[in-house]
Amino acid sequence: MNVDRINRIIGECPNLSTALGIEFISTPESDTCMARMRVDERNRQPFGFLSGGASLALAENLAGVGSSALCEGCACVGIEVSGSHVKAVAEGDTVTAHGRLLHAGRTLHVWQVDIRNSAGELISSVRVTNYIIGKGAEGGKGGE
Repeated sequence: MNVDRINRIIGECPNLSTALGIEFISTPESDTCMARMRVDERNRQPFGFLSGGASLALAENLAGVGSSALCEGCACVGIEVSGSHVKAVAEGDTVTAHGRLLHAGRTLHVWQVDIRNSAGELISSVRVTNYIIGKGAEGGKGGE
């Protein structure tokens, strides 16, 4: 999935993704997307570990970028985010989020986002549902 267009849009104004230090990366598959985030003072707890809220924000922003890449001209907004955090990540490490599109309908996209530390260990597993507002999901396959 090519996210270059979305990266340009994100870079035009201050937003949560840039505030947290999220970097979105294109992937060769049309139904996946990826992002990286270094754990630092922008996204850690006072105890020096990655904040669970920052992990959820990483997943929701990644899913939004993926849906936006598929649906040019539409607004793609998260309407449900559910995640489990299974391992802590210390400041100084980098996490990588891999998103996979599970469902692409006209108005709803469902993503599975797994976040891993630099050793490849699962940190968080997150499910995101996006609502597609606009002319319809060009990447969608019909249905809901």
